[in-house]
Amino acid sequence: MPYVFTEHGVLQLAGVLKSKRAKQLIIRIIEVFVKIREILMDTLNIRLDIENIKKKLENQDKSIELVFTYFDELIKKQKDTTP
Repeated sequence: MPYVFTEHGVLQLAGVLKSKRAKQLIIRIIEVFVKIREILMDTLNIRLDIENIKKKLENQDKSIELVFTYFDELIKKQKDTTP
């Protein structure tokens, strides 16, 4: 036997239970399900944002490395051309 209800199970239970207290409790449980869904979506959005930032930083690292490579080549050329 399950120890918990899904959101849909709680809605079905609402149709069976008739007391005012039971209906208030069911409404509260559904509100909790909605809040959990919102938190999960926020967490997903934050994870996606973090991944986008990581990609940008990775690209910046590559660009900075390329710039330093060019600087090294320029310095080497300057040393080679000095008499």
